[in-house]
Amino acid sequence: MILPLLLALQAAPADSAPSDSVPRITLADAIQRSARLDPEYVRAVGLIDNAEWGRRAARLAFFIPSLEVGLNETKYSQAFFNPADPQSPTSTLVVGSASASYEIFSLRKISELSRTKADVESAEAGELEQRFRAALETESSYYDVLVNQELSRVTAERLSRAREGLGVARARVASGAAVPTDSLQLVLELTRAQVELLRQRNGLRTAQLQLGRRVGVPGAVDAVPLDTLPGPDLPLSMPQALQIALDQGPQYRAAQANERSADAAVRAQRSDYFPSLRINGLHQRYDTRIFPGAANISSVTFSLSYPLWSNGQREIEVSRARVNRDVARAIREDLERAVRRDVTQAYDGYQTSRAAVSLAGVGVAVAGENYRMQELRYRSGASTILDLLDAQVNLAAAEADLVQARYETRLALAGLEAILGRRLFTNKDAP
Repeated sequence: MILPLLLALQAAPADSAPSDSVPRITLADAIQRSARLDPEYVRAVGLIDNAEWGRRAARLAFFIPSLEVGLNETKYSQAFFNPADPQSPTSTLVVGSASASYEIFSLRKISELSRTKADVESAEAGELEQRFRAALETESSYYDVLVNQELSRVTAERLSRAREGLGVARARVASGAAVPTDSLQLVLELTRAQVELLRQRNGLRTAQLQLGRRVGVPGAVDAVPLDTLPGPDLPLSMPQALQIALDQGPQYRAAQANERSADAAVRAQRSDYFPSLRINGLHQRYDTRIFPGAANISSVTFSLSYPLWSNGQREIEVSRARVNRDVARAIREDLERAVRRDVTQAYDGYQTSRAAVSLAGVGVAVAGENYRMQELRYRSGASTILDLLDAQVNLAAAEADLVQARYETRLALAGLEAILGRRLFTNKDAP
């Protein structure tokens, strides 16, 4: 009964390597390409352009009046008084006009200048935040590919050890030194290893497709393996990281700029309580044909307006602006209170991950030596098949823990960089 089962397992294609080849990409190239494709990053870049145009408009309002030109032709059902020639009634009138308007004094212009400046700063901080967020998501996808690659290798080695142990168990059963259930125990381990290998390779394929999506490839993309060196020491201390986060961190910069923008918006709305002085110029030409020139008239108007009551609309806008400012201030204060927690969590997370890699390496060495001893003991009949199976499973688990810890360290570093808004190491392929 056991022999057909063994033959079926040996013929199973679960441990065959994938035959399809996929393009490969480095981590630095993946980060660079993904930033241009991330929708939120594209939106953040567009917001900078919008804010800069708002800033230009606020500046130009101090020097350049608003200008407008127009030309219209009107045909009437019957002849009427012709402004161009009062003696000759006409049914067609062409009017050309040019007007200019300039606010000589308005507090809103000054408020808009400070508000648009804060909007530009907020948009730039938002662009930086989205750039690091996109990089963090890309690194996560990149490391997911590498993790599945290495876990597939670990599972393939587990499968190889199970087959080797099965060969030893069959030899011992054939010689009468062990019972047939020893072979069945190893058949179960071999089956589990094959199933796990199928799962790992499916996960690898999914991770490659996700990486391809990040870098703009309509298919799977493989990741170039990174070095396995221990994570380096961080080039800054915890207090330095806290200060950098408050000064340069995109989250906190954006919150501060949003508060300044909201405060300027309040001042802009309150400026409607003050009078404004405006000068308007108008030049009109009349005729019965296009490009009129038969008669023309010009005017210059100085106007002083002082709004008294607009059915509460002005007060509503001031109230809304004040609420927005209070919300922006609360968000900024909350983020500043949370900065110590965020930086400490990311900083300690990186240090913990580095220590976990060292401990996982020790665990692999111990599990490997234990497996070697249990295999020798089983071959000599000094231990049971269950001891050998436990050693095999523990070795595979220790190797998987080492793989996970190694890439958790890199991901923790990327998370800290996203909070600080700066790269701590220039080469992302090898920190």
